[in-house]
Amino acid sequence: MQKLLDSLKAGQVLVADGAMGTMLFKRGLKPGDCPEKMNLEHPEALEEIAYLYLNAGADIIQTNTFGGSPLKLSQYALEDKTEAINIAGVRAARRAIDASAYLSASCGPSGRLLKPYGDTEPDVVRQGFERQLRAISGEGVELICIETMTDLAEAVLAVQAAKAVAPHIPVAATMTFDETPRGFFTVMGTTVEKAAEGLAAAGADVIGSNCGNGIENMIKIAAEFKQHTSKPLLIQSNAGLPQMQGDTLQYPESPEFTADRCRALLELGVSIIGGCCGTTPAHTAAIRRVVDEFNRTRSD
Repeated sequence: MQKLLDSLKAGQVLVADGAMGTMLFKRGLKPGDCPEKMNLEHPEALEEIAYLYLNAGADIIQTNTFGGSPLKLSQYALEDKTEAINIAGVRAARRAIDASAYLSASCGPSGRLLKPYGDTEPDVVRQGFERQLRAISGEGVELICIETMTDLAEAVLAVQAAKAVAPHIPVAATMTFDETPRGFFTVMGTTVEKAAEGLAAAGADVIGSNCGNGIENMIKIAAEFKQHTSKPLLIQSNAGLPQMQGDTLQYPESPEFTADRCRALLELGVSIIGGCCGTTPAHTAAIRRVVDEFNRTRSD
């Protein structure tokens, strides 16, 4: 396969997969359980999810390692299994996709607040990310994706950790924004402009946003990113904001709705389009069709 960054530089638009948690809940994960523990107990579920997204047309498949830092795993008394959990997550996805897609190592927040807002030293957080990403990088992935970050300082620590332990692997970094009357901010007060500047300065090769918004808000966020960066953009929207219907959580944005709106992301020049909470392989397949149509039109 062509190296991921080379593909982006050549102008190729890549399709990323969709939600992991949504798929895990359908395969037995209970609320409050550690999602990453399934890497050890039910790796076949992770293989199935990766295969379904691959079969739907995703160019980039994620690992089930979002909460795989030792600080996050410590919430479940699993920090001593950091290496085993992350290695198993990579191997399960790789068995399903082999070399048919790029494998992206998911790395989410540590679950701690950095000083001075919280009680955790930045070095402790960075060392945790380094431990996680060292285990992951040893298994061979094509991308490290730092995602769903709300604290720019923590996102920067994660990017720096990735570059320290695996300088040969490209790094994507995405943050989650909320819409306010004054524009888009993370819950820690970071604007899109500051995120673009800070993530690029930390060394991220791809930047953008995931989670927290349906695709229409993500179009606005992507447009704002384009004003402040020339880096390739990664956008992964939720299937809308979740709504309770009876005793189940439902996401309102259908695959067709998502795919129709993703045309605006393509016109903006977004390089990687995928899904986050509530999206499924059906969303991936719908996005794939629109991206292929866009690429054909552009090449005519």
